[in-house]
Amino acid sequence: MIHLNGEFMPIEQAKISVLDRGFIFGDGVYEVIPVYSRRPFRLEEHLARLQSSLDAIRLANPHPLSKWTELVAKIIAGNPWDDQNVYLQVTRGAAKRDHAFPKGIAPTIFLMASELVPPSPELVRDGAKAIVLPDFRWLRCDIKSTSLLGNCMLRTLAADQGCVEAILVRDGLLTEASASNVFIVMNGTVLAPPKSHLILPGITYDVVIEILRAHSLPHEVRPVAESELRSADEVWVTSSSREVLPITTLDGRPVGRGKNAGKRGPVCARVYALYQEYKAKVMRAPAHA
Repeated sequence: MIHLNGEFMPIEQAKISVLDRGFIFGDGVYEVIPVYSRRPFRLEEHLARLQSSLDAIRLANPHPLSKWTELVAKIIAGNPWDDQNVYLQVTRGAAKRDHAFPKGIAPTIFLMASELVPPSPELVRDGAKAIVLPDFRWLRCDIKSTSLLGNCMLRTLAADQGCVEAILVRDGLLTEASASNVFIVMNGTVLAPPKSHLILPGITYDVVIEILRAHSLPHEVRPVAESELRSADEVWVTSSSREVLPITTLDGRPVGRGKNAGKRGPVCARVYALYQEYKAKVMRAPAHA
């Protein structure tokens, strides 16, 4: 079951205008909210990021927080999986094709769900492969825009080489990956690129930073050089669907040095375990908390 412009229906019945600006221009924004045991995870944070994206593209939020919460709950209830990804999208709506933002048109509001399948235990234990590519995307990567062609191209280049991710660098600095944020570990200290217009402000990124602070784990939020990425002891990618996933092979070479080369590092292992503890605690908390 999906929701489209005020109606719930089977996805096969959903239709939009071919003049919808989301279809013509990618003029819209979206969110993906993980759901565990039918409870959305960090819903308010996801909806706050949706608001920031809408503000950035000068599109009024069609619903208050209470209405979004109601719609997300109905989508969760109307689909068969206990663990879901709830996808919600707002486009500017249908109008005559013209680049300038039109006024006075109704937005297109769409929600759907899919089964949430986390990385396998083997992948979490052994790590994944990634490649490093130049970040050629636009300069407003902080907007969670439906205009994802650049990300798709980069992810496909990674898939062509049997990798799960493309880790991106711009002007000699690490930005993010094609569909996730990136952390590295150098000499026991976790390094994270600071939020800017060049990276998406990840919800899982925020959780990881909170965990590092709460447990007094050494970390710095600062620019990370490409040379540091390539010589790091550990590399991870984080996102709502991947959670905390180690990258153990980068450009065909093992990440790390000595006996730990090509293996999940101890800092990643601890942060992953702490993330699972945090997630379980949040999911056990009263719904109103």
